[in-house]
Amino acid sequence: MSEKTDCGRRYTQNRELSWLKFNERVLEEAGDPDVPLLERLKFVSIFISNLDEFFMIRVGSLFDLSALNGDLRDNKTGMTPREQLEKIYEAVRPLYHKKTRVYNEIKEGLQKYGVSPLDFADLEPTEIKFIKDYYRANIKPILSPQIVDSHHPFPHIPNKEIYVFALLKHRADSILGLIPVPKTLPPVVFLPGGDVRFIRTEKIIYEFADEIFGKYGLAEKNCVCVTRNANINPEDTAIEDFADFRNRMRKLLQKRNRLSVVRLEANYPLSEKFVSYLCGKFDICRNQIFISDTALKMGYVYNICERLSSALKKQLTYPEFYPQPSPNLHIGSGIMRQIKQKDVLLSYPYESMEPFLQLIREASSDPSVISIKITIYRLASRAKLIDYLCAAAENGKDVTVLMELRARFDEQNNIDWSDKLEESGCKIIYGFDEYKVHSKVCLITVKEKNGVSYITQIGTGNYNEKTAELYTDLSFITASREIGLDASEFFKNMSIGNLDGDYKRLLVAPVNLKSRLIELFNEEIKKGPRGSVIIKVNSLTDIDLINKLAEASKAGVSVKLIIRGICCILPKIAGETDNITVISIVGRFLEHSRIYSFGEGEDQKLFIASADMMTRNTERRVEVACPIYDRDLKRRINRMLEAMWYDNVKARILCSDGNYVKKIDNRAPIDSQMYFAREAEENALNIPSARSDGFFKRLYERLRGNPKFSRSGKLGRE
Repeated sequence: MSEKTDCGRRYTQNRELSWLKFNERVLEEAGDPDVPLLERLKFVSIFISNLDEFFMIRVGSLFDLSALNGDLRDNKTGMTPREQLEKIYEAVRPLYHKKTRVYNEIKEGLQKYGVSPLDFADLEPTEIKFIKDYYRANIKPILSPQIVDSHHPFPHIPNKEIYVFALLKHRADSILGLIPVPKTLPPVVFLPGGDVRFIRTEKIIYEFADEIFGKYGLAEKNCVCVTRNANINPEDTAIEDFADFRNRMRKLLQKRNRLSVVRLEANYPLSEKFVSYLCGKFDICRNQIFISDTALKMGYVYNICERLSSALKKQLTYPEFYPQPSPNLHIGSGIMRQIKQKDVLLSYPYESMEPFLQLIREASSDPSVISIKITIYRLASRAKLIDYLCAAAENGKDVTVLMELRARFDEQNNIDWSDKLEESGCKIIYGFDEYKVHSKVCLITVKEKNGVSYITQIGTGNYNEKTAELYTDLSFITASREIGLDASEFFKNMSIGNLDGDYKRLLVAPVNLKSRLIELFNEEIKKGPRGSVIIKVNSLTDIDLINKLAEASKAGVSVKLIIRGICCILPKIAGETDNITVISIVGRFLEHSRIYSFGEGEDQKLFIASADMMTRNTERRVEVACPIYDRDLKRRINRMLEAMWYDNVKARILCSDGNYVKKIDNRAPIDSQMYFAREAEENALNIPSARSDGFFKRLYERLRGNPKFSRSGKLGRE
């Protein structure tokens, strides 16, 4: 792994292969015996849905690149698109085997609690009768089986929809029969009785395929699902004359289900004849076919909890945790007034998003508020934020919403919300043709006696009330005039389609974020061994920033990277990245916050941001990073970084060969996420939880085998 690539670097690796390593870490959570069984099953489901999106988007884009410019080479490894595809298909196959092994372990464990995913052969005689009756009453009447012959052409098979395929004997030849699994049916059928026993709907249809195609002899059958390239691009339809951007996006969404197949999954082994037939019909190669012993879609696991008793739920799931009130705000008092007195930082999901929502609700009816401006990338399917923005417009406020319609897989949701906002009198803008607006900025302008004042909110995550309970993010709210003026300039530029701009405090991509980061790296490089860089992001792929990190390492700068997902830099390469250490945390909550730290002590420059260190974020998106000046807030963020750095329960260390290993030691176990959750609960109860700087380092290094700490990661009460 440390040999030089075609690009001449020994310290970089391919982004797609690095992403597969991330998804393997998700699968490792599913295999962790310390994680409750039903939560482990959810991690299998997350692994599957992650891999689905990876094939739809990343693999799909590589197929597009291969067709458009097959000689284009990855700037990390020098591989062509075709070479990357070959490596991807090779790397994915063992993950399927690992998934099967993990799933079977979980299945065996769940059966001890009466939770049983079943095959038809596992059913009791009374259950077989129940399923037969259910099939005839609820499934059979709505099936639409089809054969494929000269009079019945091969139909379009939509993306990620399950079919039962059958090779049928017809005279001296074979023909294909297929049965789509209706989307109107539930994904699983629960059996009567006290236990939670269920069978997947496609398995029922699979069992009755012989009866469905009774006229023909059935030679072979299988449950099949194809994954299609979903990498739609609005510029593909630039030559078409659409009235507005919403209509253009609606047109593109119709294309998504019809793009080429990049993967085919089947539940059971396929004969050579069947493989040849499928390869021909879908124009795929054999290495694009994967056999999956587990369900092809596993979203149903989230419904199992509803069938559990409260006692069983406690045994099989994480202890309940709800986002807590911020200790720095009094919900009963005016949020706007409190923000004017002191900057506030909300830490999701440990603290509730409610103070921000209350801020918008207050502003919507406050006579002194002139305008509310906000950028929106993703929202929940039900959003109080939209109600408050609509109310503000109806109350005569100037409400401007920059709605990004190209938030992948949320396009239709955002189109629908933009319609509602516009109907209420909000001004809707859509950003730029070639640049997604990924920033998370909200600006409230208040009329004062001597002019105007501002309240600005800048976050690392979306204004999504559902994911704010699942993703770790930071939300900074300030009455700083300097930051407010920058935010005002930002929205003015967005409204007139100007990507440039002069910002005094904010780092804004694509205009100055990357150049300013390089300046900050250079400042630390000049310090040599006294320099310090700590970066927490979801992904690192930008080659210019990677090279700066390597340069910093060579200068002796201490570089600590907390990167959940893709990491294209390899640490500990002799003479190149010796001073770089990389960890990844995969736990109960999805690590999503972005933090940049340069220097230490009084000289530290600290930012929270919407941008990962990826080329798409630094060069092809509108992103915002905000400096943190308040000493208390800087101290709080530094403690967060310290807790994550000394996490030895959920953290894994990236090795120089591109593999990850868990921290194995006998020192006090620290699960940073569980620590933050407990701290938030204590703060909500007004229990002092002051930790001095270096607390986690001292805890990690000095305590060994203390019974107050459990390996589950829940810090014991002191």
